[in-house]
Amino acid sequence: MTSRAESMIREVMASDTYRSAVATLTAEHDRTVDDIITLTQIAAPSFKEETRAQAFRVMAEAHGLKNVEIDAEGNVTGMRPGIGNGPLICVAAHLDTVFPAGTELTVRREGTKLFAPGVGDDTRSLAVLLAWLRAMDAANVRTRADVLFVADVGEEGPGDLRGMRHLFQRGPYKDRISAFITVDSPDMEHIAVGGVGSKRYRVTFKGPGGHSYGAFGLVNPMFAMADAITRLGQTTVPARPKTTYSASVTGGGTSINSIPNSVWTDFDLRSEAPEELARLEAAFLDLIDKAIATENATRSTRAGTITAEIQKIGDRPAGRTDTDTELVQLAHASITAHGFQPSFEFSSTDANIPMSLGIPAIKIGSGGTGGRGHSLEEWIDVAPEPSLRGMAAGLATVMALAGLA
Repeated sequence: MTSRAESMIREVMASDTYRSAVATLTAEHDRTVDDIITLTQIAAPSFKEETRAQAFRVMAEAHGLKNVEIDAEGNVTGMRPGIGNGPLICVAAHLDTVFPAGTELTVRREGTKLFAPGVGDDTRSLAVLLAWLRAMDAANVRTRADVLFVADVGEEGPGDLRGMRHLFQRGPYKDRISAFITVDSPDMEHIAVGGVGSKRYRVTFKGPGGHSYGAFGLVNPMFAMADAITRLGQTTVPARPKTTYSASVTGGGTSINSIPNSVWTDFDLRSEAPEELARLEAAFLDLIDKAIATENATRSTRAGTITAEIQKIGDRPAGRTDTDTELVQLAHASITAHGFQPSFEFSSTDANIPMSLGIPAIKIGSGGTGGRGHSLEEWIDVAPEPSLRGMAAGLATVMALAGLA
């Protein structure tokens, strides 16, 4: 990283306000843990984040955030004003989890470890945002830039980044944000500077159906689907930029003694590069057509032909933030200065949206350690030293980017 970024981080870390803010983080660590537990135990499946959003809104207002509101998409937004005439930077963490309604969310504590679905992805980060607010206010931190804090909806799977799309494309702040940080997972050793794009499809193959014995010889949508999956599996994609595909979930049919009239599969296509993702998507759609044509040519169509209903169920844009940008350099310098060894990576996060729009954006961790993400045994360790060191690194990044006044 450049000496300028290192100098800016050293200046922040040497300031009385930063030291005072870190002292507050330390003194109120137990309160941060309590916030993690409180928020984790509020269900927030994608598209059903309202209860957690309302709880976070109340907590953010109590922590002194200004102009707190829930926008039209369900994001909680609030402003920490700068001294004026500065840019607007945004710091976010997502409200939703991958777990469906009805999942048991009671947090189990064993020593310094907390176990519960969603406790690390991304509930801990929501509590860290609140801790940063308390620390900055207690230390009377004054910044040149306004800092917009966001607890957003729809980051996980089917949510398809709907909260971020609204924030950057339709919300009241859409043309003002100059830099973006999403805090997601405890991991401090990786900074996401690239957004993995994805196209997700549900393809339903349809045919006339019939008795497996009596109608034998008719076209079978299952064979067309299997052919399409096989063709995808034989598709060559580049290792760099990393590009991937998967046939992920499937279903349909009537009974074991029936030729099905409808079967379906969900497909996931990904790439670090927009052009490679577009190329893979075109090849995928073409192979669907070829599989259908092959089945219609192979068996009888006297009762009807094979067709496909193609539904796009996910579309995340790819993007990248250059490692020479001030945002990336400051984050790397701060995380390094706090004893970590960060490397750069591509990932699929809320940062995809601003990256795709050319706005500098990254993903950083919330501090501490964790594991078993997206499982019922998800856990984080809230031992004070590593947790606070990670939180302090993130706070120094935000303060340096916002500029001490």
